[in-house]
Amino acid sequence: METASKRNWFAYVDFALRSFVAGGVAGMCAKTSVAPLDRVKILLQAHNIHYKHLGVFKTLRHIVHKEKFPALYKSNGAQMVRIFPYAAVQFMSYEQYKKLMTNLLGQQSHVSKLIAGSCAGVTAVTCTYPLDMVRARLAFQVTGEHVYTGIRHTMRTIFHQEGGYRALYKGFSPTILGMIPYAGLSFYTFERLKLLLLEHFPSWCGSTNHSGTGLILNVPSKLLCGGFAGALAQSISYPFDVARRRMQLAEMMKEGHKFRTWYGTLAVVWRTHGVVAGLYRGMTINYFRAIPMMAVSFSTYEVMKQLLQLDTSVAKGS
Repeated sequence: METASKRNWFAYVDFALRSFVAGGVAGMCAKTSVAPLDRVKILLQAHNIHYKHLGVFKTLRHIVHKEKFPALYKSNGAQMVRIFPYAAVQFMSYEQYKKLMTNLLGQQSHVSKLIAGSCAGVTAVTCTYPLDMVRARLAFQVTGEHVYTGIRHTMRTIFHQEGGYRALYKGFSPTILGMIPYAGLSFYTFERLKLLLLEHFPSWCGSTNHSGTGLILNVPSKLLCGGFAGALAQSISYPFDVARRRMQLAEMMKEGHKFRTWYGTLAVVWRTHGVVAGLYRGMTINYFRAIPMMAVSFSTYEVMKQLLQLDTSVAKGS
């Protein structure tokens, strides 16, 4: 009995570690693929004085002209430090929450994947939020006007000058409020589309796994499912992302005192700039980045799981 218990424990740890690694690699690949667009999104969301009058493509050109090509990847180092643990924790915890919710609500429950995705997103954000704060501050800087010199300096400065640990979690409330629908819908939509494609278009979208008992989604179909999931989730949660950025960057803006609470921030942005130019400012660039980012993220995760010998198949006839 004790031996069986140990085997179960080792199997659990082995699965968790493999999904942790697969998730971390997926996150790094996804974020690096859209790093220039990520920086443009932050500059536009927070109305940086040098770029607020420009559109997406003009901002990209202006960054290269004013700050040189490497500036497109400014803060990507901080992003990688943040994204590996963030994505690793998110995907690993999703697998665990999915098992738990399936046991509680049943295999066929749609709500179980929605809840599991939301819980995974909240868990990952809670564990890594200070690194997202640091990354936002570094990305908002313009060459020649640097306030922070690196990850450690940014974190120390925020901690000592803005209020300790609490300062490192500015914008945390709207992040959680946005993450609940964003992560929930992302995971649910991907899983649902994956199942539908393998059910209705198995010859086009799938191939048989090694054991011959299930179907595996092919890479183009993985990209399609991931991209659609990202677009839907971002459309619903985007205003909370705008509020988060404004609160994170408040100390770097002249009117930063207006962005103390998430509801106050949303109200100020709405009154000042309206819905399209305020609450959904940068949404165009967000579609350009979110769709390929989520496509790469989910696809890489599934491919990494297969490389690490974790099952991603759907049973035939399910």
